Amino acid sequence: MAEHEEKKHEESFIDKIADKIHGHDSSSSDSDEDKPSKSSIKAKLFRLFGREKPVHHVFGGGKPADILLWRNKKLSAGALGIATVIWVLFELLEYHLLTLVCHLLILALALLFLWSNASQFINKSTPHIPEVQIPKEPVSEFALALRFEINRAFTVLRDISLGRDLKKFLSLCCLSVFSHVDGFH
Repeated sequence: MAEHEEKKHEESFIDKIADKIHGHDSSSSDSDEDKPSKSSIKAKLFRLFGREKPVHHVFGGGKPADILLWRNKKLSAGALGIATVIWVLFELLEYHLLTLVCHLLILALALLFLWSNASQFINKSTPHIPEVQIPKEPVSEFALALRFEINRAFTVLRDISLGRDLKKFLSLCCLSVFSHVDGFH
């Protein structure tokens, strides 16, 4: 008798799980108002771990989410290729960022030079390169501020060397001694 009740309980539990998976609820009536729509069932099925928001929305939506989720396969493959090239350059070949920037600037300058000279032979327009001029006012203000800070540093160094500021002299001596002990040269 106990086995029969246990089987019945087990079957009803399995039926409840099956009904939940298939979107049916045995306790609800068969009216259209109580049944969940197909779109809500489909939306719940495609969300992992019971999330409320889709993954596309979690990643911020738009093009970045499309690239991360491989919805635009060409852009995603391009981003993966660029990341791989950067990793190979910096990790495997031990290339440095400053060297890369300098080489890219030299390459851009060479291409612009060739383009401007070749445009005369093939009757094409020369590249439009805007004229860049640095304004006088901000540069002079920066130079004055830098001059003021350098003069102030010289004054502090002069005061230390003349023995007028013993506290700074001792702190610089201790800093110098400890930097040699720690290996900072």
